[in-house]
Order: sequence, then structure tokens, then C-alpha cells
Amino acid sequence: MTAESQDWDPLQQEIAALLARVAGARDRAAFLQLYRLTAPRLNALVTRILRDERSAEDVLQEVYLNIWNRGESYSSGRAKPMTWMIAIARNRAIDRLRLNRTSAPVHAPIDDIDVADHGLLPLDAMLEHERGQALKSCIEALEERQRGMIMAAFYDGFTYDELARRLGVPLNTMKSWIRRGLARLRHCLDQRP
Repeated sequence: MTAESQDWDPLQQEIAALLARVAGARDRAAFLQLYRLTAPRLNALVTRILRDERSAEDVLQEVYLNIWNRGESYSSGRAKPMTWMIAIARNRAIDRLRLNRTSAPVHAPIDDIDVADHGLLPLDAMLEHERGQALKSCIEALEERQRGMIMAAFYDGFTYDELARRLGVPLNTMKSWIRRGLARLRHCLDQRP
């Protein structure tokens, strides 16, 4: 366990330990527990992106197959385990969305961001809810253009290139806008207790 991971909440530490057992020993019991702890949140995210439960189930299966086969690629020094798993799920969902895209996704209201995790203990659920509320508040504090671009890129699955073309701006300009918006978002979140 790295020095950074010692500062994580107990759930993140448990997920990291389970990932280590899955990667090192191909421990099926650890994998099942990892699934039970993380599937509700990952399923909600994938369903939110794809807007189709059947496709979300298929993608979720791919996500866990990827975690089973490539668990050793997780590094606690680079990201929290749930962050790593969310990135895998998000990327798989976006890949599926691009593969099946027939029309642009309808942008959901910001209230839909809060992803419930039914596998959390009450205290953990409360902390997770507070983090979700903080994220929602910080996103709402962004200027409208930045908020829209970040939501389109990270929740609707649009690439920076697609967004740049839609707005008629150079790709590097789009990247800069989103990068500045994410920096403001991170600063806002860092200011919260």
C-alpha cells in the first residue's frame, strides 16, 4: 500500500486490496466481492451514458472482464481504485456509444449526475452523497460554456474533436477551454471541507 492510499477512505482501501487479490492470485471470491461493492455505481454510470439498460449490461460485463484480465495494470500511485474502474467503464461506454451512435445524446439535467451506490454503508453513503453534492455545486458554479463542454465530454461521451467541430473552434482551443474548466472544478472541490 502506498503512502497516498493510506489516506483513502476505508471503501477505497478495501477495493484496492480486492483488486490486488484479483490481479495477483486471480482470487474469484475477491472478484465477486469487488463486483458487489462497485457494480451498482459502475452500472449507473454506464446506463447514464448509454441510456439503454441492455447495452449497459453488455458493457458492464466487458468492464469486469477487463478488470479480471488486466487488474495488474492498476497502480495505486496513479489513481484511487474506484477512479480507475470508473475510467474503464466510462471509456467502454463511450466506445459503445460511438459504435452505435445514430443521433446525438440528449443532454440530461445536472440533477442526474448524482449516482447512487446502493452497496455503501450508511456513513459511506452519506459521505458519497456529500461528495456528489459538492461536485454538483462546483459544476453549477462554472460558467455556462465550460459546464456544457465538460458535461458533453465527460457525461455524454463526445470527444474534444467532436466538440471543437460542433462549436467551430480549433481542437487546441477546445482542449484549453475544457482544461481550464476542469482546473476551476478541481479548485472548487479542493476548497470544500
